[in-house]
Formats: sequence, C-alpha cells, structure tokens
Amino acid sequence: MAALTALLISFIIGPRIIRFLHKKHIGEEVKSLGPESHFSKKGTPTMGGIIILAAVILPTILWANLTNPYILLILTATIWMGFIGFIDDYLKNIRKSEKGLIARYKLAGQIILGIFLTIVILSSQNIEIYQWMTPAEGDPVKNSIDASVTTVPFVKESVLDFQHWLPYALFVIFVITATSNSVNLSDGLDGLASGLIAIAAFVFAGIAYITGRADFSRYLNILYLPGAGELTIFCVALVGAALGFLWFNSRPAEVFMGDTGSLAMGAAIGGVAVLLKKEFLLPFAAAIFIIESVSVILQVQYFRFTKRKHGKGKRLFLMAPLHHHFELKGWAESKVVVRFWILGILFALMTLSTFKIR
Repeated sequence: MAALTALLISFIIGPRIIRFLHKKHIGEEVKSLGPESHFSKKGTPTMGGIIILAAVILPTILWANLTNPYILLILTATIWMGFIGFIDDYLKNIRKSEKGLIARYKLAGQIILGIFLTIVILSSQNIEIYQWMTPAEGDPVKNSIDASVTTVPFVKESVLDFQHWLPYALFVIFVITATSNSVNLSDGLDGLASGLIAIAAFVFAGIAYITGRADFSRYLNILYLPGAGELTIFCVALVGAALGFLWFNSRPAEVFMGDTGSLAMGAAIGGVAVLLKKEFLLPFAAAIFIIESVSVILQVQYFRFTKRKHGKGKRLFLMAPLHHHFELKGWAESKVVVRFWILGILFALMTLSTFKIR
C-alpha cells in the first residue's frame, strides 16, 4: 500500500508541480562543456525532487509506525538532505547563482547528518541489536551486541566493531556523504538515477524485512534488529516514488529531480544501509552510483597527474561521469540508461546472494 500510495501521489501532484515550474521558468541550465545532445534539454523544469520527497514522506507517515525510531531517523535524514538540495536548487535556478550552494556548505550538511545519526544510534535505548551465534550443540543463541558495529559480507558470525564513537562517526559520515554525492553525480541522463534508486530501494526493502524478523535473520544468520522491519515500508514507498517520478523523467524528460531529489535519495539509501548495519553492501546494491562517482575522481586525479608529469593534462575518459563517456562513444542516451539499469539489477542480485554465499 505504501508503494501504491507513492505512485498515486506522484501521478496526482507530478503534472501540477511540472506546470508550476514551467510557469515560474525554473528550468535546467545546460553547461557548454556537456554533450551536444543535451543542449535541447535547456529549460526543462528542474527541482522535481519535490515530487519524489512528497511521494516518499506522505506514504511513510500514512502507513508506517511513527513511534518507530528507525522510521523517525530515516525521515529526518531524507527531509534534511532534501532541504539542503532545495537550497542549492533555489540558488541556482531561482536566484540564478552560477555555483548554487557552495560545496563546503553541502558537505557541512552531510557531516551534521552523519553526526546526528551516530549520536542517536549509539545513545538510543530503543535500538536493539542481536547477533545469532551457533554454540557447540548446534542451536543458534541470540546475543546483544554494541551499536557501533556493522556487518561484514561473506563471513559468518563476524561483525566489524568500531569500539569507539569517533571512528564509527567518521564511517557513518563517509557513507552518507558518498551515497548522496554519488546519486547526485549520476543524475545526468533521463531516467537514469530514478531507475537505479528504485532498484536499490527494492533490495533494501527485502533486507529490512528479513533483518526485522527473528526467524528469517536466524535462518540466514545475520544481525537481528527488532523494529527494523518497519523500514520496509519506507523502502517500498521509495520504490513507488522513484517509479512514479520515472513516469515524467523518462526520455524525453518532462522534469529533472535536481539536487532536491538526488541528495535526498542518496541520503535515504545511505541512511537505510547505516540503520540496517549493511553499509558494506552499498558497493553492490548501489554499485552504479559508486562507479559513476569513482569515474569522476579518477578523471580529475589522472588529469592532475598527467599535467604535473607532462605539462599537459590528459583525460582517462572522454567525459565524466561515466555515462557521458559512453554517450560520446556513440551510444544513444536511452541505450546507456537501459544498460546501466540492467547492470544495476545484476548488482542487486549479487547483493541478495551475499546472504547465502558465506
């Protein structure tokens, strides 16, 4: 019902918000450095992330238990980064500031969110974490463990314990910052980011469900988090919202999500991973987002290295992020998007396989 409600909200408010953005001339500015095929997108309404935020938040409020600490935390994370992204979009598209919100202010917002999540997770009495251990007799027993741990993929009955709040806080900050920025960088082709968000959210919906059930978590020998199953509602609402937005964002896009949507959705995916203690599954579940982000880092570093060594910078890719590289190699935009979706589904299946390949 959360997924259906999210879809319905998207279909109802989507056209109205798009018309409003058109009326106010809040459109995308296309940089001259981008592929020529993107010049036709200039003026397409942006800040459409408002549609996704409404379609995620309202169904969660309607269908989820609002006394559940996991729900309160993930809603806070999503709304906070949506607010940061909205300020950036407002400055760029309404106030016509070329750079929008300065990068260090965005980073400050992500750091604040990471510190907030760390404090609540480590201090909350309502968040319980249990690990199933198998004694010599063969019957699993449930042991309470510290909150400053995370799951290690492919290894049974093993967790990484940060043991101190500072390294754990730095880890959470890194996860939130990396995922929100990675989704932001991937939002460059019609439908690409929204489709990949739906895939990743669907994976984490399944993980949340089994993590919050004692019988399933015991069978799979993973961490058991009482109450975490409520995150399933948020995740499927995110799936519905992403698919609802994709209805308007598919090529040719009627609206772009902007930083309002991309930063919020990235924080939502990263936040769910943090709350479920499955941060190390992000390289699988959100693999395409991470690959896109790494391609930008490699491009910049390679250019700087070759400039220092040869006096002239060289590019590792035709253009970064990676989706632009394939566009310039002659792939049609729709082909790049669909093939990246297929890879996203492949990595999603790999993510789920980690629960048995151990």
